[in-house]
Amino acid sequence: MSVRDGLLAVLSLGEGYGLQLHSELAARAPHRGPVNVGQIYSTLERLARTGLVEPAGITADSFPLYRLTDAGTVAAASWMTEPVLDGLPEWTEMLDQVLVTSSIDPVAAKTVAERYRRWWERDLADTRTEAEPTLADARLALVAREAQAVAAIAWLGSAVAALVDYDSFRPLSQSRPKRGRRATAH
Repeated sequence: MSVRDGLLAVLSLGEGYGLQLHSELAARAPHRGPVNVGQIYSTLERLARTGLVEPAGITADSFPLYRLTDAGTVAAASWMTEPVLDGLPEWTEMLDQVLVTSSIDPVAAKTVAERYRRWWERDLADTRTEAEPTLADARLALVAREAQAVAAIAWLGSAVAALVDYDSFRPLSQSRPKRGRRATAH
């Protein structure tokens, strides 16, 4: 998952601290392998340097909190509403976007899933009208692309159908992880 985009999306629900955000990403994208908690903190620091998040104080037990800036709010909303269609969509990134967004804004997730599905349907139609390749490896690549398109269309269709009657919104968890990076004096 783009940890950057996932963190921005989760922070659209409110301020949070590093280990909390780590747990939120794991819960909202369970198909993914674990993200190193250090990557969460380094991404938060990078997002702060680029003006997308800012410090929001500290928790009662001294964990630094982060919140979105106005620019971060725009970036989060963009990721949750615009599928990444600048070429062949990366499968896991597509799942991340639909699943994480479905836990925050199911209506936006449905729209993103529909747009991805339309892209895959066009790609499948285009692939099937191409001339049959003569080389075996090119034929295998074409068969793989068709199979991927069929699988994407099926999964996205199921996601759209589930999001019609499914309230998947989840606020930030109130469960507090026991560890985390304490605030440091500057």
